[in-house]
Amino acid sequence: MNDLAIARPHIAAMSSATIDKVRTLEAIVGAMPQIAIRTDHVFHAGVYARTVLIPAGAVITGVLIKIPTILIVNGAAIVHTEGGPIELHGYHVLQAAAGRKQALVALTDTHLTMIFASDACDPDAAEREFTDEINNLMSRKEA
Repeated sequence: MNDLAIARPHIAAMSSATIDKVRTLEAIVGAMPQIAIRTDHVFHAGVYARTVLIPAGAVITGVLIKIPTILIVNGAAIVHTEGGPIELHGYHVLQAAAGRKQALVALTDTHLTMIFASDACDPDAAEREFTDEINNLMSRKEA
């Protein structure tokens, strides 16, 4: 057996102080012109996945996530975490804890896919399962 363990990036739960920093950034970027970000929803085999494409140069903040998920990042981005910013390049499958509110800067066009086990059959039910801040989701603003 190999004793070498490779450190894998993950996103831990955030302290209230770190979440407050994201909320401060959210107020700043919320006052700037907004871009439309489309959400693609998939339900299959008791799993819900939602994917967004963040264009290069965009700064986004997310809602407070109340359940653990898997987060797939494909592109290049700086992600704000409890331990500080992490820069990701390429394709990453991350364990992402409950109790997080992300901020992200897309360095290139970056796809984000969040996945979790769910009995939901529609986006509304799934969104209510992972956050209490549903009205802040871009999917609620899509025409």
